[in-house]
Amino acid sequence: MANLVYKRVSTDQQSTARQNLALHEAGIEDPVVFEEDPGTSSRLNPLQRPKFRALLDYARPGDTVRISEMLRLVRGTGHILDVLDVLRRDQVALRIHDGAFSAMDLTARHPRTGELLSTVKFMVQTLAAAGELQRDLQRELTYDGLRAAEAKGSKGGRRPAVAAAKTADVRTAYLEGHSIAALARDHGVSRGAIRTAVADLLPHHTANEEDAPAPEPPVTLDMPGKVADFLRTDELEPAERAALDQGVTVRRGQSYTLHVTAVPAVHHRLLARCQPLDGGPGAPAVPAQRKARREYENRVSTLTPRP
Repeated sequence: MANLVYKRVSTDQQSTARQNLALHEAGIEDPVVFEEDPGTSSRLNPLQRPKFRALLDYARPGDTVRISEMLRLVRGTGHILDVLDVLRRDQVALRIHDGAFSAMDLTARHPRTGELLSTVKFMVQTLAAAGELQRDLQRELTYDGLRAAEAKGSKGGRRPAVAAAKTADVRTAYLEGHSIAALARDHGVSRGAIRTAVADLLPHHTANEEDAPAPEPPVTLDMPGKVADFLRTDELEPAERAALDQGVTVRRGQSYTLHVTAVPAVHHRLLARCQPLDGGPGAPAVPAQRKARREYENRVSTLTPRP
């Protein structure tokens, strides 16, 4: 009976050190490790991730999938139930070694019907929903904090790569004939950072702001609930996150639609983020999710061309 270890991080700046520690402390014997490429998004259904698909192909009845914590595998109730159904079908157990799920046998089945025990299903849904609530509250607090900072005159976003104390030197050197590439090398920053520091000195810059095109007005589009659920698990830009958080939910039977109001550029970016719902090599699409994405694509395609 094999121990199949699964590891994943959401960005290529993260490491698996904490996962390695939890798995090491569990004393797993002869682990067979499946680790996703760095930056594999949590928004992807686990059944669509290349390494988890490889793990399922490798697994045999009686094997056990082992992960450090639930969030390494799933972030929503729909995903965990999808995974548990496949593991039940393949007679593979699941063990989580840290966090709220660590004391539970998530693959426990009724001895006669073979269905997932109702108590286990309830606990899985409750704990996963609590995790989603925690993330939603964190996003709301972040959004409120950004608004409060803006009201005080602070500007969000990344800090300029060129320090304020160095900006005058960079501008002077540029006027003296130094190239952007040379300045980037000298200051150890990107060329884009140098261009930002000298933006008003660049040849194409014009001080006449009256000729600038008027900003595009926001547009309200209906986003299928499956698309909204998928996007909410992603690490969105502030404008994208605000568009989702401020959307109006309209229930349609057991599903729902989200009225999302945003400028066309934000709609295009949100559409691009949910491209994985169409599937790809080693990551088969879920038909209902693919249909929902294409419905949203049809609505976005009526807007102005993507800039």
